[in-house]
Amino acid sequence: MSTVTEKTLGIEFAIGGLAAVGAGFFTNPVDVVKVRLQLQGELEARGSYQKIYKNTVHAAYLIAKHEGILALQAGIVPALAFQVVLNGIRLGAYKSAQRYELIIDKQGNTDVLRTTLVTGIAGCVGAVLGSPFYLVKTQLQAQSAKSIAVGYQHSHSGSWNAFKSLWMEGGVAALYRGWNANMSRLFVGSATQLTTFGLASDWLRSLNIFPDRPILLTFLASVIGGSCVAITMQPFDVLATRLYNQREYIARKPTWRSLLC
Repeated sequence: MSTVTEKTLGIEFAIGGLAAVGAGFFTNPVDVVKVRLQLQGELEARGSYQKIYKNTVHAAYLIAKHEGILALQAGIVPALAFQVVLNGIRLGAYKSAQRYELIIDKQGNTDVLRTTLVTGIAGCVGAVLGSPFYLVKTQLQAQSAKSIAVGYQHSHSGSWNAFKSLWMEGGVAALYRGWNANMSRLFVGSATQLTTFGLASDWLRSLNIFPDRPILLTFLASVIGGSCVAITMQPFDVLATRLYNQREYIARKPTWRSLLC
């Protein structure tokens, strides 16, 4: 591989990671709310528990009221680290595969099957490598004031303390618990988002409505891709959150049915 090619690949991965960091600052509060909502009613029969959080807006209000506005940025450090690893790999792989026409057909359009496979596998690689960051992020975001607590409370004092506690609990195995759930989550998520993004970009270019505004075209294609991934990834996201927030590594293995209750 030439030096120029190596530099190009490095830039692709770096841009993907940096873009994810920028987005992470704005999306982390939503992620905190999402985790709380997903843990609400865990292992409880439907209708047998009190719903502390009524909806997204109400959850954000309660968190800010009882824990302070900064609580909406809980787990920001491991969250950003996870985004760097995940999106550096998957976006870098996507752009590189696109550059070398590995996911493009003879007409120059997105090949659905190859794009799904490349982006899905890249998402899985990123999910595995970044799993410890996702684990700590989830557990920190789940921690809350006692009056509005849902799910198990790990009581970490911070990111470093969380990593240290998990390591002492079970070493590498404890840091990587739940990784298999995140693989399915991010295979589906990456494949859906980036394949849809590619198809949406092709469609918008064919309409020739933004010939001189490539950034706007990319933004609209990203909105379409993001909307699709939010729907397809949600069930896997709930499972991943509950698996990552379990009490301890040596706890009994939950069944898929119990996680969905």
